[in-house]
Amino acid sequence: MLVLSEVIDKLKDIISESRVGKKVFDKDVADALNIPQATFATMKKRNSIPYEEILEFCAIKKISVNWLFFDQAVDMLKAETEKFFQVHYFADIRASAGGGAEVFDENYETISVDEKIMHNMVGMGNTELEAIHVDGESMEPTLQDGSIVFVDRTQTDIDKNGIFIASTTGGLFIKRIQRRPDGMIDLISDNSMYPPQAVAADEVTIVGKVVGNIESL
Repeated sequence: MLVLSEVIDKLKDIISESRVGKKVFDKDVADALNIPQATFATMKKRNSIPYEEILEFCAIKKISVNWLFFDQAVDMLKAETEKFFQVHYFADIRASAGGGAEVFDENYETISVDEKIMHNMVGMGNTELEAIHVDGESMEPTLQDGSIVFVDRTQTDIDKNGIFIASTTGGLFIKRIQRRPDGMIDLISDNSMYPPQAVAADEVTIVGKVVGNIESL
């Protein structure tokens, strides 16, 4: 489990690079993440990690997110190289686990992911991924509300097991998808409290398959 206090210590190391000789405090981290100090103190107490703000900070500083979230030993200020893959992070897009959501647009940040982490998620195949948020509880316990998922757009075959992002007339959904004998498509939740939703095949476009995630705490 990720611990916010440990992430804060790493962020302090990054911030200290530009504040030579000066001690870095929690309030400096809060300011760097554009989070009110009182809110940040509460988040630290509850161990609630501000994923969106940290990912945006990483994008600006060109820091690999795996160093913060996966505890990989990499040079935190290293320039982007062939050892890192670029992921389009759509901070404003929510793939709904329980209701309609927005479609993809061109507003995204670029984050760097270490090749080892990338290959652990997708093998040696496609590494051009996109990252979006999960909105809702219907995919729990597999995916938590607020989690960030990595999506491979080249994988759209719903006859293979997995969780997919589906664009429908009702918005963007993250579900297990099953083709029915009558030609309809079932959008299936992992949370048993949510029944499958049937939609017409011509009203569904498979955006891609979920190949990894960062859980919300």
